[in-house]
Amino acid sequence: MTRCMHAALWFLFLHAAAPASNPVLAPLDGIYPQLDATYRELHASPELSLQEVKTAANLAEKLRALGFEVTTGVGGHGVVGVMKNGKGPTVLVRTDLDGLPMEEKTGLEYASKVTAVDKTGATVSVMHGCGHDVHMTAWYGTAMLLSRAKNRWRGTLVMIGQPAEELGTGAKAMLADGLFTRFPKPDFAIGIHDTNEVASGSVAWVSGYALANVDSVDVTVYGRGGHGAYPHLAIDPIVIAARTVVALQTVVARENDPLEPAVVTVGSIHGGTKHNIIPDEVKLQLTVRSYSPEVREKLIASITRIVKAEAAAAGATKEPLVTLERGPSATYNDPALTKRLATVLTATLGDKKVVEGKPRMGAEDFSEFGRAGVPASILWVGAADPAKLAAAEKAGTSLPPLHSSQFAPEREATLRTGVIVLTAGALELLGKP
Repeated sequence: MTRCMHAALWFLFLHAAAPASNPVLAPLDGIYPQLDATYRELHASPELSLQEVKTAANLAEKLRALGFEVTTGVGGHGVVGVMKNGKGPTVLVRTDLDGLPMEEKTGLEYASKVTAVDKTGATVSVMHGCGHDVHMTAWYGTAMLLSRAKNRWRGTLVMIGQPAEELGTGAKAMLADGLFTRFPKPDFAIGIHDTNEVASGSVAWVSGYALANVDSVDVTVYGRGGHGAYPHLAIDPIVIAARTVVALQTVVARENDPLEPAVVTVGSIHGGTKHNIIPDEVKLQLTVRSYSPEVREKLIASITRIVKAEAAAAGATKEPLVTLERGPSATYNDPALTKRLATVLTATLGDKKVVEGKPRMGAEDFSEFGRAGVPASILWVGAADPAKLAAAEKAGTSLPPLHSSQFAPEREATLRTGVIVLTAGALELLGKP
């Protein structure tokens, strides 16, 4: 299909779906080539978390050209663009900036070939394997459309580019650096995330808990090393660790309310060096997921109790070491705000293109804006080719997911829908002339 045919079909789709009261979306066809070029540029030049120097400068320059008052270096490489347009609500529109330390294997002509030095000093490949390039492009398109249609809204638009989402630290860093004190505190915060589980051209919403608390637990089980031929003279930490892994399965299965989502996964176990040597210690690494604060704390307490009890039962003379690293807190989509967004998007895209999604046990530090007292909602923008998605579902397989080296959104439909979702959502929340 030619570019002209694509544009014609999208013109018909947009103007058939968009109500007459929302002409702000009409110029999307005209700006799409620029957005497409921006996406390709961003996709080919990803940067690791806490290294988003060029990405941040790129977005800051784009916002300044649109007339935003721009501040950089907020909470690291965070970007804040403010556009005041009379009295009205303040709406925050967020994108994340960082890529992932992985080699891209999509075969795209604009695929990333970037390498970088990570915090350990190792040289790693870098890829936008989580779709932050989609988010940034849709965010930029939204800024373009809204800045050109100031006669259609009133209030203050705050566009933020957030660093270090993949580490779960960027939102906290921006808030700690005065995001809600140095700049207008928003009445609402919105964002998007792409997904291969929804067809491109569609958007999914989730009311209430949408993403999970994430905690990382590191455990070191101590024993007493010895010869594998004489186990009675040792205290075997491998056996203790094995029993611990099995016992931990009861935390969710037998201690947690079945109606309260929870996950305890032992993702790593390391111990020993040779067939006939009983080691002195074994290390375990766990990821722990939940929604409610109460379940979060109960899971950690149960894990700690079981780890120590299994060691004591085996006669270990040294108590296990249990260390906890808190990750992002659960993302809670404000129900009233989410309903407003779903309603306006249904009117804009059509009821077949706006669906209720399911909560996930992944995580996003977008949650921090809601925890800071602002009604917030993140929406899922479909990125999968509809035909390929249908074929995969029929075959019982799945398309390359987020964080896959082969993740490649269906570019045009995904970008256009992302722009429509953020623009229509922001217009719904901003004041009307």
